[in-house]
Amino acid sequence: MVQVRRTITVRKPVAVVVNYLKDFARAEAWDPGTLSCTRLDEGPIRVGARWRNVSWFKGRETELVYELALLEPEHLVFVGKNKTATSTDDLTLTSTPDGTVITYEATVVFHGLAKLADPFLKREFEKLGDAVVDSLAAAVDATAV
Repeated sequence: MVQVRRTITVRKPVAVVVNYLKDFARAEAWDPGTLSCTRLDEGPIRVGARWRNVSWFKGRETELVYELALLEPEHLVFVGKNKTATSTDDLTLTSTPDGTVITYEATVVFHGLAKLADPFLKREFEKLGDAVVDSLAAAVDATAV
């Protein structure tokens, strides 16, 4: 298992941040590894909504289907799965006088033989986590949602 945790401060109120982040297709704007992210269902975004996410990692494309597992006023959880891994993006939002603090925690659990890669991939996921800090802050601060 690989875990990465980052804290990001943005100038938007919590309600605006939740409204922006609940649409996981927007990961194209804030996740540097995401090549595309397409909604698989229709209607209002609610728990159970799903997206196909294609990412670039370590020189390869990887595809996961993400589902919105938790949607609360200050907490979002997305769980992505494929045959190799389960990836959880957990976003907790805290209101501040100047905006919102986003606590972003990504957890990747590898399945089968892929588990052997855990120690070697931690550094790569840490780099991605660092890149997310700037891109997520810029994407959220630029939103008019």
